[in-house]
Amino acid sequence: MRKRGIFVKVFTYTAIFLALLVCVTVGLFSQQFLSFYNTTQIQQLNSSYQSLYAQLHDKSVPELLELAQDFYASNQSFSFYIAPKDDPDSVIFSTPNMGTIESPDNNAYNKIIMTIGQDYILCAANHRDITTDYGDMASRSLLALASMLLIGVVGAFVFARQMTTPIKRLADDTKKMANCEDVPPAPERSDELGELARSVHAMYDKLKETISKLEEEILREREMEETQRYFFSAASHELKTPIAATSALLEGMLENVGDYKDHPRYLRECVRMMDGQDKMISEILEIVNLNDGKITPSPERLGLGQAVAELLPPLRTLAQASGKRIDVDIPAEAYCAADKKMLAKALSNVILNAVQNTRAGGEIRIWSEGVADQHRLFVLNAGARIGEDVLPKLFDPFYRVDKARSRKDNRSGLGLTIVQKTLEAMGAEYALANTEEGVLFWLDLPEI
Repeated sequence: MRKRGIFVKVFTYTAIFLALLVCVTVGLFSQQFLSFYNTTQIQQLNSSYQSLYAQLHDKSVPELLELAQDFYASNQSFSFYIAPKDDPDSVIFSTPNMGTIESPDNNAYNKIIMTIGQDYILCAANHRDITTDYGDMASRSLLALASMLLIGVVGAFVFARQMTTPIKRLADDTKKMANCEDVPPAPERSDELGELARSVHAMYDKLKETISKLEEEILREREMEETQRYFFSAASHELKTPIAATSALLEGMLENVGDYKDHPRYLRECVRMMDGQDKMISEILEIVNLNDGKITPSPERLGLGQAVAELLPPLRTLAQASGKRIDVDIPAEAYCAADKKMLAKALSNVILNAVQNTRAGGEIRIWSEGVADQHRLFVLNAGARIGEDVLPKLFDPFYRVDKARSRKDNRSGLGLTIVQKTLEAMGAEYALANTEEGVLFWLDLPEI
């Protein structure tokens, strides 16, 4: 069954209330209206016959008849009669339009009875039947009642519309809110309904903001879980291979099989692989500590050129061994605020990665530029290029572009991951991209 809306209810209740109020008002005042009408008629009669009454006072019967006849001749629309006081039915004079009156108490007319001396009475009546007056009054009253009801119904309609329109709009808005749909702005009303609508819309805005934050948090948690799953899977794979190789070497030496009888040679190989695993485990622990916030930066005033220069000696030696060179152009007055150890860790990994991936005889350029209130440090791997599909994966743990060569070079694939986690802990902006000159890495450090 279809429910009646609030507009129909408010309109119906208001219209019924107004109709009852009009009916009660008419019932209370109708008798007062009739009484007032009759009183007015009596007063008019008294006023009309006052002059005749004054003339008839203390007159004889012939004089009474003569004066009455003269008064009627001048006022033929008047209706009256004169009769003895003791015998009202014995009329001595009556106007032709007076009609038959059985007694002075006849209620068919509005009439007055005035005593003339001690023996006679003057009975005067209005010629119009009072029932006609009552009928006219009743018709006018019904017309007034209908008008009042019509005005009341129109008023009830307007009142119900004014009351229910904002409520219906708010109900429609809340239905959309329940489905997380967009809703129009709250109406500009200064009353309680406007305040209610604004409060509901403000609550919905806060709810949407909270839901958005929760969705972002859930997405971030999923990404973290996926990253952790990938990290542990990759770490177990990276650790499993050298451990299995070391176990095979040790078993071969224990069994004195073939070349494995040369224990010193294979022991050194085992030690080399274990050193590699020790380094990888240290890097894994460092990444975990950076993720957990256990490593926090302690910024200090650093000369950017000096900080880079302190990193370069071993890196230059490695570059020169393969015919590569490192060029540095950082102004001596370039100072920044950064954690010295964390900056050194990130830059050494970036420059080492550039040296390892630059072609023989190539160049690595390092320079800085002032950008707003920051120093932007650039590291360019000249002539190199990385596939666009590979760029987003370079900071993933254990990712290697050339896996075979990377393993041979004893590279764990965690260097750029450490760079990423370190710079994020420092709150520094950075990027890695292909340019026309080569692969460019840049890092923003606050100027001091």
